[in-house]
Amino acid sequence: MKITEVIEVNNTPERVWELFQDVPTLATCLPGAELTEDKGDGKYAGNVSVKLGPMTATFEGEATVVADPGTKSGTVNGKGVDKRGGSQGQMKMKYGVEATDAGTKVTVDADVMLAGAAAQFGRTGLIQEMSKRLIGEFVDCVEAKLAAETVEAAAQIQAGEVKGMSLFFSSLLAAITRFFKRLFGGSRSE
Repeated sequence: MKITEVIEVNNTPERVWELFQDVPTLATCLPGAELTEDKGDGKYAGNVSVKLGPMTATFEGEATVVADPGTKSGTVNGKGVDKRGGSQGQMKMKYGVEATDAGTKVTVDADVMLAGAAAQFGRTGLIQEMSKRLIGEFVDCVEAKLAAETVEAAAQIQAGEVKGMSLFFSSLLAAITRFFKRLFGGSRSE
């Protein structure tokens, strides 16, 4: 499943790039993510918990982060296994940071592959809708960290806990609304 997002951040590209290079700090802005070990050379161990309606999957695994300061871009390749539910996940992501008139634009192109029970939700489009909502929370956290007046204040800012059922139903409603807009051409005649 392909996920492409453009994130607008109200700060300089240099500050945003600096934060993106601090993987342990950036991980605190990812809802449901926990970094458990820095293995060196851009390799990290951790887990990501995702609540998909009645199902919770905790993917334990590793990610490799490679950054190119010259182009302010990078890649993240990760894979994990939900040992309890038997699902597997793999992600290959490219990102780029660039200046805009309003601040900074971060472009994210990800290819997410799921197998097992979690893959059933990917087929319905709910994973993409949930991803958009989680990315929104991520951006809010990043902006709050960048706006913090002290290092200590920035360290206290973290992503909120993912509320599975409310996220599931709000994402389902958004997917249904999009479906009907496409079906009826986005307008109704009275």
